Amino acid sequence: MDIDRPANVSFYDFIGGVQLLQGDDTRTAMPVILIGICVSGAIGNLLVLLIFIRDFRNGKGSEVKALLASLASTDLAILLLCAPVRAVTYYKQTWTLGSFVCSTTDWFQHSCVVAKTLILAATTRAKHTFVPSSAAVPPYSPSWIHGALAFIWIVSVMFPIPQMLYASLVQHGRDTICVSHMPVCASDFMSLFYKIYPTATYVVPVTFTLAYYTKTLHSAVNHAPSPQHQSKVTLVLLCLSGALGLLLLPEWGTFTWIRLGYNTPPVGLIIFAQVLLYACSSISPVILMTMYDDVRRGLITICYMATCRGSKQPHSNKCPKTDGNGAEIGANAVANAVSPEKEKTFPDVEHFWTGRRNTHVEEEQDPVPWEREEKML
Repeated sequence: MDIDRPANVSFYDFIGGVQLLQGDDTRTAMPVILIGICVSGAIGNLLVLLIFIRDFRNGKGSEVKALLASLASTDLAILLLCAPVRAVTYYKQTWTLGSFVCSTTDWFQHSCVVAKTLILAATTRAKHTFVPSSAAVPPYSPSWIHGALAFIWIVSVMFPIPQMLYASLVQHGRDTICVSHMPVCASDFMSLFYKIYPTATYVVPVTFTLAYYTKTLHSAVNHAPSPQHQSKVTLVLLCLSGALGLLLLPEWGTFTWIRLGYNTPPVGLIIFAQVLLYACSSISPVILMTMYDDVRRGLITICYMATCRGSKQPHSNKCPKTDGNGAEIGANAVANAVSPEKEKTFPDVEHFWTGRRNTHVEEEQDPVPWEREEKML
């Protein structure tokens, strides 16, 4: 991956993945790893979106769920639109996707990463405005949610604009590579910008979110009268924020390292940082499915519905509906299985008892007359 930096640029960096790598191991292993992360993460985020859509249709939505659904959509965009570009680049070892993708791939990825961080920061307000679905007030207020998401995405797409401006295709011998290079004339301003950009879009939001949820969790556990539900939601959001801050740290570190004009970091560190970035989008649905009660119950319901639809049973047997933990499903199934058995009657036994039903015993032929006399007394 050795490239000669021109004299009139202050830094020179690959876009869309490290190119001109030597060795077949990296060429084979990296696409397989990225595709595996992409497929598993896409399935997880799709399930989370289906669960949240089902909750909103059933009137069980909330502001937190609306923001988490937006977070899952952003993760899905990263996995489906950004990870395949890196997989193709690592496999080809050169750039083969054209100038438009070269100019927009890093800009779009950074926009999604910044949006994820700001969406999690916005959940600090949404958590306090949760209203149960049984109340007269709607469980969530879409007006401020729409405004907050619009503001977040406007900021997210504007901050990484230099990633698009300084991206270009460069011929390297017989190969074409996609690089980002900043002219020396803009180095002073861009040096200041690349100090403000990671601080405003990563350091400050992540630090604020972690500090807020840590303090809120401590207060909920120690001072709230019934902290079970509140502490669970707070713990989920704290884990999401912690995972995002930890897994994105290498990517932001290498990005700032290169942009500030220092020596190029090791190639292994750059590749490792990119893998962690996509792993972050795959871990978020795992955290929601394992720790968030509403998502876990929705996942069980969706799996049960899929199982019922997939099974071919005669006479169009339908799966029983349940709103609880599913215990009544087994009871209904047992009752349905036993009820036909109760209707079965053996003909011989039926004839035997029919012949002796409603019979009248004469007093002279009564073998135990003293029992009748005791009843009369």
